[in-house]
Amino acid sequence: MSTYILDVDKDIVLPKDATEAMPQMTQQEELEVYARTIKLLSDLQGKPIEPDEKDKDTARELAKKMLTSNEKVDFANYRNEILAYLAGMVAQYDQMVVRDLADLKLYVVNKLVEQTTNPDPKFALPAVKALGEIDGVDAFKKRTEVTVAHKTSEEVEKSLLEKLERLERLAEKGKKRDVIDVEAIDADTRAA
Repeated sequence: MSTYILDVDKDIVLPKDATEAMPQMTQQEELEVYARTIKLLSDLQGKPIEPDEKDKDTARELAKKMLTSNEKVDFANYRNEILAYLAGMVAQYDQMVVRDLADLKLYVVNKLVEQTTNPDPKFALPAVKALGEIDGVDAFKKRTEVTVAHKTSEEVEKSLLEKLERLERLAEKGKKRDVIDVEAIDADTRAA
């Protein structure tokens, strides 16, 4: 038999119990953890979770309590069927809120489209402007594109040397040109 020696740091405080070791969670996160655990246990045992009417009523009361007060609910005091039903209600409520927001956006867009046909420009122009600013339409968005080229220091050095050589050649060409000095004459005196 092997002997194991554990190297325990003396200056690290251990939690008194598992509850103290758990990270802080919101009520919804805690409920999701309970629901996933209940579902896993149900699947492993092969027993379906079937809340009765009393469980459903209790879950509804808990949902109201969670929505109306900031008081923390101790989920450990409730049966698995209640918590599973409550988790389902909370998930459905979240989806309904998202659906409601999408419906609200659609309503606003439809009203703006309706206003664009208004003969009074005081109403039509702001509606068109608001429609142009909607995400996805972006008719009035100013865009700036930035292209970043990643190069090694050798590539940058080579590029800079090439540019310097071109500049030097241009400067040399300018020096080699023949310069002819001329005297300016007035066009009127030349004709005479």
